[in-house]
Amino acid sequence: MKMKDNPRITSVSAGLIAALAFLLVCTAVGGAEEAGFQKVTGPCALAFPEDHGAHRGFRTEWWYYTGNVHSDAGEPFGFQLTFFRTALRPGTAEEGDALRSAWKSSQLFIAHAAVTDVNRKIHLSAETAAREALELAGVRAGNETVTVYTRAWKACIGPQDHRLAVESERFSLNLSLTPQKPPVLHGNGGYSRKGSSPERASCYYSFSRLAAGGKIRVGDRTWNVAGTAWMDHEFSTAPLEPGLAGWDWFSLQLSDRTELMVFFLRKADGEIHAASAGTFVDPSGETIGLTRRQLAVEVLDRWKSPDSNAVYPVRWRLSTSGPDLALRIRARIDNQEMDTRQTTGVVYWEGSVTAEGTASGRPVSGTGYVEMTGYGQPFDAPM
Repeated sequence: MKMKDNPRITSVSAGLIAALAFLLVCTAVGGAEEAGFQKVTGPCALAFPEDHGAHRGFRTEWWYYTGNVHSDAGEPFGFQLTFFRTALRPGTAEEGDALRSAWKSSQLFIAHAAVTDVNRKIHLSAETAAREALELAGVRAGNETVTVYTRAWKACIGPQDHRLAVESERFSLNLSLTPQKPPVLHGNGGYSRKGSSPERASCYYSFSRLAAGGKIRVGDRTWNVAGTAWMDHEFSTAPLEPGLAGWDWFSLQLSDRTELMVFFLRKADGEIHAASAGTFVDPSGETIGLTRRQLAVEVLDRWKSPDSNAVYPVRWRLSTSGPDLALRIRARIDNQEMDTRQTTGVVYWEGSVTAEGTASGRPVSGTGYVEMTGYGQPFDAPM
């Protein structure tokens, strides 16, 4: 497949087109494709390092990294790296596939990466995909280390740090992330409800504060960088509940060494679903679960994409009760849209943000990331 001559770099083999088309059909039919997959219906009993690895009995899974770093001279950058695993049919079946053909696999891996160069107001993204065949993509576990990879991109999750490597034409990442707190289990022991019924849920945990260091390249310039990062790992089978258009997800790392994760599930009419929730992490790593009744968000400004015509919020007022937070959040640059139609058929917004406000009446500031789906068209896909 010919590379597009623009800031978005794609590495998708022509042989994947049929598999990708099948994936999009599966996401459109929703519940009809759930039969045979495992379902999340209660506490997930997560254990580490085992659960850093793949959960192939579930339909969809992702490993997701974002961060805000700065160069030695103080120049700010944001970064994103996400690996998606999608099972094209129920069951693991890898051993049988391998006996029939080294090319055959039921697992598809897709990866998205981006860098935001704040001072230059540049957002560059790339995407790649491969089947879990011939070691083109997959998840390897051994010696307490889990490696998730798609082609040359990888995340190595070890007992001491997480190492990220991305190389594309316009940018690259080579980062080491060191956890500052234990894993955070969202919801009830990692069981995170995403709808009205028990199976509308995922198993979901995060590393809410990682110390980041390494190198970022944009074009022909490379910077040594340091800062903070966030990691999510989530797996599920359920599609979004009918009537939901998408979600707004916030992760914030605040100057008082607390963190906040909040997701708002948006209905087609703009209302927020009652299953929307969040998690507050205190300086010691203890967590407080937040329900919809404890969360409030107000959009203060919007931006229209010249590429997709989607209109996204880019400034917000976000508040929580118990703990009492009142935050003003702003996108560091408006255009942080991700056009990943060559691998997922989806256009979404994923970007670096800043926050300032008060925590229990005391001034606080911070950085984070926001993800928004379903603004160009309803996000009819698995969670």
